[in-house]
Amino acid sequence: MSRIAYVNGRYLPMRNATVHVEDRGYQFGDGVYEVCEVRGGRLIDERRHLDRLKRSLAELRIRPPMSPAALGVVLREVIARNRIGYGIVYLQITRGVARRDHGFPAPEVRPSVVVTARPLNSARNEALAAAGIAVVSVPDNRWGRVDIKTIGLLPNVLARQAAIEQGARDAWFVDKDGTVTEGASSNAWIVTQASTIVTRPADHGILSGITRTVVLEAIKAQGLAVEERAFTLEEAYAAREAFVTAASQIVLPVVRIDGRLIGDGKPGPVATALRREFHRYAESGCA
Repeated sequence: MSRIAYVNGRYLPMRNATVHVEDRGYQFGDGVYEVCEVRGGRLIDERRHLDRLKRSLAELRIRPPMSPAALGVVLREVIARNRIGYGIVYLQITRGVARRDHGFPAPEVRPSVVVTARPLNSARNEALAAAGIAVVSVPDNRWGRVDIKTIGLLPNVLARQAAIEQGARDAWFVDKDGTVTEGASSNAWIVTQASTIVTRPADHGILSGITRTVVLEAIKAQGLAVEERAFTLEEAYAAREAFVTAASQIVLPVVRIDGRLIGDGKPGPVATALRREFHRYAESGCA
């Protein structure tokens, strides 16, 4: 079946889904995006994702192209047209099409909207979680507002490629103070030897992940000890467990960092339980 994309008001086969060569997303990375999990044909945490999208647009001073309700309709239509039971839906909004100039277009132009969806392999993801993943550390060379979910992801691309070339799944950024900020496409967590779950606070140095937010709610609901603070690579090496969170992978145990085994080198009970319980706390919308 041909995949279907939504582009500026039209549902099109992927081969015909194009944007203008002077779209500012293409020219400048001048746009934002969201990635939502689809489970049982339903959007997971739609409200939270659209709230974050609204914030990202406001931070970049991009006019919302339509209401959250209308966007939700488009997202669900793309999911339905692509017959996605389990997978992800991708939403991107850019400032729009204008002659190439660094300043904002004057007068203001209409934002561009693209939505795509694709299935994920549930069995493959569960096997990945059962085995755990390896990550490598890389210097954090990104701009100072990674809390905005922009499409300008070149440092993340290079970090992920560095991980792949070292036989790892993901990369963890490390700032000038030697503390871990987040993964190339995920939030980073550890479980200390004292069984405290630690993740960096959602300041300008990390993206406030939607999956991260739900996991924090799950942790607190279960009465587990948690600290939102920076942690060093040395703390991570010595941790009992480590894991990452992201919309496409939920909770994924980390069993090796920079070639060093974490704990006993197997997925730990905390990460495993949080992955199993995640959807009890997430919001599932209508199909």
